[in-house]
Amino acid sequence: MALDRSRADYAPSSEPGESGGLVASVDAGSPAERAGLRAGDVLVTADGVALRDIIDWQWLADAASVDVVARRDGADLTLTMTREAGETWGLDFAELVFDRVRTCRNNCAFCFMSQLPKGLRRALYLRDDDFRLSFLQGNFVTLTNLTDEDMERIVEQHLSPLYVSLHAVDPDVREQLVCAREDRALERFDQLVEAGIELHVQIVLVPGVNDGEQLDETLTWLAEREGVESVGIVPLGYTRHQSIFDSSYNDPIASATVIQQVQRWQFAFMERDKISWVHLADEFYLNARAPMPSAQWYDGFPQYENGIGLVRSFVDEVTAARGTLQKAIAALPAEAEAVTIITGIMAATTLAGALQACEAVGRVRLLAVPNRFFGGNVSVTGLLTGSDLSAAIASDGNAGIYLLPDIVLNADGLTLDDMTLDDVRAEAGADIRLVSSDAAGLLAGLEMAAAELARGTERK
Repeated sequence: MALDRSRADYAPSSEPGESGGLVASVDAGSPAERAGLRAGDVLVTADGVALRDIIDWQWLADAASVDVVARRDGADLTLTMTREAGETWGLDFAELVFDRVRTCRNNCAFCFMSQLPKGLRRALYLRDDDFRLSFLQGNFVTLTNLTDEDMERIVEQHLSPLYVSLHAVDPDVREQLVCAREDRALERFDQLVEAGIELHVQIVLVPGVNDGEQLDETLTWLAEREGVESVGIVPLGYTRHQSIFDSSYNDPIASATVIQQVQRWQFAFMERDKISWVHLADEFYLNARAPMPSAQWYDGFPQYENGIGLVRSFVDEVTAARGTLQKAIAALPAEAEAVTIITGIMAATTLAGALQACEAVGRVRLLAVPNRFFGGNVSVTGLLTGSDLSAAIASDGNAGIYLLPDIVLNADGLTLDDMTLDDVRAEAGADIRLVSSDAAGLLAGLEMAAAELARGTERK
């Protein structure tokens, strides 16, 4: 497989800046403030050791006293911080990683970053492969870009668990999929589990490449290793901005075949260890029109952030809150369809079922928005862009309130195509409200809409 290089360039690692960690805030009366530290200072060293990230700080400052060098207005200040038992240092850093974010040098055939269109903000093209963010945030790393020094640090500081993208163990398949410059991932993997580092594994399943017998071979290899806490299998995702892939597991039979194969592993592990161990992304069940496993089969949802178990969790939340949701819906105007819930195509069936179970017909409607911006098989709500949202809402033309899941915005309040919520409102010409994407958010949005519509009726 060869990637089409006419697409957008990859972003390099984050720009190198001043060494040390930028202090974002200092709590009043805290040990940090008592020592003279201020927001805007840069902590350069702790006990004489340069700080590369927040892990270093936590490692070096795990004591009652620590000597630090803080840089302020170009000058270095030496401060001694002391604290009483049970006290925190009382400071927050602006970033988790103080030096450059480690990026991936591989050329994975299915890399989503390589399938992005040109013109998006630079940060979206950054292919992070940083073991520190794996430990701190659960980001998946390939282990192909680790140095021997990185391995020593992971073991010394016991950075566990880590989240690993493995995909396959057959060398030829790995070369085809991962395209690493130097592939020592399997060796690194064994070194980590032998050192007691727990690993959560991701497999991106590519039709005809690492599924079928190759998947069984990979799962067999993983099952032989202590410390592999969970395995998550997600389907290949592809956009229209590439020319390699035109199908994944959208066909019901293809998804059902994977489900049946993985179930054999789940049943064997459940019988032996009382856990499922290997889990499939929600898309497989939705594409196969198969029932979702019950919550107990998700082992506490270790790969929830990887899109595994979201539907089950949401359905269970709605079921538990059904009475309250029905009450909120009953407070809406009858047969007015005054509230519209926005979703991506993937979640539409689940949401429709939840609304029907809560007797929302005639009061609440659903707007499933196709992802024309990315195209391909991209259909999750979190990847909807402002342009697709505003166009779909404008065409929908409903005069009521639209509830938009907040997962379409990043921490800066921007969609993937750099639109704010106000931008989307203006282009759509609609009353759009932001809600969280869980059952609690749905309930809060419905109650808010009911209250506002009632006030509007009273004013009339």
